[in-house]
Amino acid sequence: MRAFHGQMSDNQPIRRTHAEKQKQLRDLRETLATMKSHTAPTLRESVQKRIRQLEAELAAAPVLKESNAGPRNPRPEGRGPRPTGGTPRRPRSI
Repeated sequence: MRAFHGQMSDNQPIRRTHAEKQKQLRDLRETLATMKSHTAPTLRESVQKRIRQLEAELAAAPVLKESNAGPRNPRPEGRGPRPTGGTPRRPRSI
């Protein structure tokens, strides 16, 4: 069975908002602080690595917003609202 475009099984990264990233960063810092002394070093390192990645993403976020500033068209060309004149749309037959 094939996956449809955008399905989570497409191995796509999960997109998170700025607020979600901040929450994840707080949670990871709390997790790191509550780790016991006998926690596996590789687990501790992976959490620290993810914290560094999130900090870098959050620091770069204002720069990305400024570079993408400008008029955005949320809908592609030709996909605007239908003109009021003309023939009405027929209902689909089942």
